[in-house]
Amino acid sequence: MKAVVFDLFETLVDYDDARSREFSSRVAKACGRDPDEFHPVWIEGRPLRDTGPMAPYLASLGLGENEIADVVEARRDFTREVLASPKEGAVETLREVRARGLLTGLITVCSEDTVDVWPESPFAGLFDVEVFSCSCGLRKPDPRIYRLALDQLGVEPGEAFFVGDGANDELAGAERVGMRAVQAWKRDDWSGERIDSLKELLSLL
Repeated sequence: MKAVVFDLFETLVDYDDARSREFSSRVAKACGRDPDEFHPVWIEGRPLRDTGPMAPYLASLGLGENEIADVVEARRDFTREVLASPKEGAVETLREVRARGLLTGLITVCSEDTVDVWPESPFAGLFDVEVFSCSCGLRKPDPRIYRLALDQLGVEPGEAFFVGDGANDELAGAERVGMRAVQAWKRDDWSGERIDSLKELLSLL
């Protein structure tokens, strides 16, 4: 094996659904909508936010330029806080993987705020390749997003691990392109290889 490719949310950092709901309520208020009625709309719009810029999507909800700027900045603040608290062992594991001479990659389904604040995060500089869905226009489990990361790393699928929590059918997607998929933070919905902690990954390398 020559590389380890990681998912981000719920793998390297926790994602607080309650705080996400609070954020959608903030957007609802800016739109003049009822938060409970608006939340499903916000969720349905995620594919658009995850594969392109945020502003056009917000404009489609009826927000003006000033409101869009405020929401985008608030979203950066939200994501900045999320990324500031890596899961236990995340940074140490990434550093050890690199110390052992393996390449590290990231494939994450995210909106552009993640890209905007990434240089400020504890993960900056720890990946040889970073693939953000909002930048490439692809989401997991589209095989093209895995191949994009593999091509940039310069490795074949069979030479790379993919480590993720399993959302978005990402583990099966990785296996379909020929990668070795490992579920981080064991859950009952995956019958393949699993680990209880990120540091446990090191025993597989």
